[in-house]
Amino acid sequence: MKGNKNQQKIKLYKKDTYLKMIINSCGAKIWRNNYGMINNKKIDLVENGALSCAFFVTSILKIFDLISFLHLTVEGAEKDLIENNWKSIKISRNMPRGTVIIWEKQENDSKDKKQLGGHLHIGFYLGNGKAVSNSTKNGYPIIHHWTYQNSRKIIKAYYNKKLDS
Repeated sequence: MKGNKNQQKIKLYKKDTYLKMIINSCGAKIWRNNYGMINNKKIDLVENGALSCAFFVTSILKIFDLISFLHLTVEGAEKDLIENNWKSIKISRNMPRGTVIIWEKQENDSKDKKQLGGHLHIGFYLGNGKAVSNSTKNGYPIIHHWTYQNSRKIIKAYYNKKLDS
């Protein structure tokens, strides 16, 4: 940013700010509710945070102009990632910090038992075997082991080089 001679030139560090926002989101309840109308009935589409993982991840990505839309499903989020030049990368403990990771389907804790066969889960890799994602149990983002203590396999990882600029 440039200004008059009394102003300082500022260089923004996008990735550092992105990573801090992800970490600082832990415990925040702002993604806990998202309302919509189904069959003429107003409902909380993310069930008081139980199904907020995609809403949380895409909110952060949208703030940094890394995707086009907010999403309530992992499938919608993944499609948007691909359309916005996020590249699939090898899943490893050495993935770049800020990588978006998708875990395998797991049986549903949701009240909506129509989602038979479970649901995918999405979050961010922090490095050193740690990740941040929305906790179905707590209804807000938490830091946890990247594989949920080996109980859930990561099936996809995406990174965008825009984070390096």
